[in-house]
Amino acid sequence: MAKKQAKEKTIEVALWETANKLRGTVEPSQYKHVVLALIFLKFASDKFEEQRQKLIDDGKEKYVERPEFYNMNNVFFLKEETRWTYIVSQARQNDISLIIDSALHTIEEDNEALKGALPNNYFSSLGLDTSKLAALISEIDSIDTLKDKEQDVIGRIYEYFLSKFAIAEGKGKGEFYTPKSIVNLIVELIEPYKGFIYDPCCGSGGMFVQSIKFIEAHHGNQKEVSIYGQENINTTYKLAKMNLAIRGISANLGEKAANTFSNDLHKDLKADFIMANPPFNQKVWREENELLDDPRWKGYEVPPKSNANYGWILHMASKLSENGVAGFLLANGALSGGGDEYKIRKQLIKNDLVEAILILPQNMFYTTNISVTLWILNKNKKEYVRAIHQRNYRDRQKEILFMDLREMGEPFEKKYIQFSEKDIRKIADTYHSWQCTDELNSPYQDIPEFCYSAGIEEVREKDYSLVPSRYIEFVNRDEEIDFDEKMKTLQQEIGELLQEEKKSREELLAVFKNLGYKIELK
Repeated sequence: MAKKQAKEKTIEVALWETANKLRGTVEPSQYKHVVLALIFLKFASDKFEEQRQKLIDDGKEKYVERPEFYNMNNVFFLKEETRWTYIVSQARQNDISLIIDSALHTIEEDNEALKGALPNNYFSSLGLDTSKLAALISEIDSIDTLKDKEQDVIGRIYEYFLSKFAIAEGKGKGEFYTPKSIVNLIVELIEPYKGFIYDPCCGSGGMFVQSIKFIEAHHGNQKEVSIYGQENINTTYKLAKMNLAIRGISANLGEKAANTFSNDLHKDLKADFIMANPPFNQKVWREENELLDDPRWKGYEVPPKSNANYGWILHMASKLSENGVAGFLLANGALSGGGDEYKIRKQLIKNDLVEAILILPQNMFYTTNISVTLWILNKNKKEYVRAIHQRNYRDRQKEILFMDLREMGEPFEKKYIQFSEKDIRKIADTYHSWQCTDELNSPYQDIPEFCYSAGIEEVREKDYSLVPSRYIEFVNRDEEIDFDEKMKTLQQEIGELLQEEKKSREELLAVFKNLGYKIELK
């Protein structure tokens, strides 16, 4: 088993090193689509050939060119010129980019589930070096995507590449990827067994993939969930559709990429589970007089246009069904912001929507090193537990669970942190013990430096702050950590302001230059 895992790791690394040779004329933000599209083509072709051989073995050779005999088993039908064997045979031809583009276009046209999922005339537009592209095709050709269905080899390679691309693209980019261990934690906490699952900023679809894995791991039925999502960036929207298609996951992501605030593609949706990683501290997300009477803010102040954090919170709160629960990530500043954010937070707490606040370690994300917060909103703290899980429960209405996870996690990719399976189990067990414990079986207890259950009255006394360190008892740690967190947040905000100032200065100098005037900076 260890040898098998090592070999698969070698395949992943070899693929990455080969893909990296495309660097130079092509940026990571571009060549990720090259690599992932080729992986998709290989996987789709392997599935096609497997089904084709099965038809032949079953004496149905006359049906091997009939699409319906593939679609009935969730296999994409591929015409001869779109099959991987043909692409490999043409890999060193000068027009290989055009051949791949044509194959992707034909497959999308022939398979309804792939509409809008695959890159369009992408390879031809990049001017890729033929020899380097041929080497990448050869490396991908060595992967047997079907050799171990339990290990989901192609899915793991796909996830590996998404994470590596997120690292390579650096700060401010890679928004399409949420680290796998965080997604796993959210899934283990809110337990999306069945019903409607929604992600309003779904990126590459990682939340959905882990939800389905959770269902399979607990012997549930994938057919009992309906997946809805939305994504604003067109190339990321395509990534999501391809990521889900590669695993046979059906989802409604809308007909196109669109802004969730200005063009909600699922206006009437009421979700049983919401999972999301919205852009942190999104600036100017609406215009001054835009969305002032939006029904999503009903009963609350209008979220400030300078920061979208509370816009995302209220959007998700408005989408919850009667017993719906949401788990999502936000920058720590949302825990204690003033002005209209304070008023909204106060009302959310009064409405008993906030169930848990978990502060995460630093360096978990590839795009920022700040610590962030996992929020859990629950539309019905009491009935949700009883209706979905059939467990014994205690009434946790008018209470909020605070957890500090900053000392947890293990090293990952040298400078990053991820939760181990043991970490996730401990966090989830604590949460579920607090949420619905039988007094005779593992009763919940407050633990210094880890968790604390606060009544709404105590939260009111602390002026509706949701900063965990204001509630959790610290014994062995000097809680100057709270000060450190604030300083790091301030550092990030000052950095962003300086960047904006630099951009504004450059734009102003360009205006004067176009007018024929040159300004000398001293």
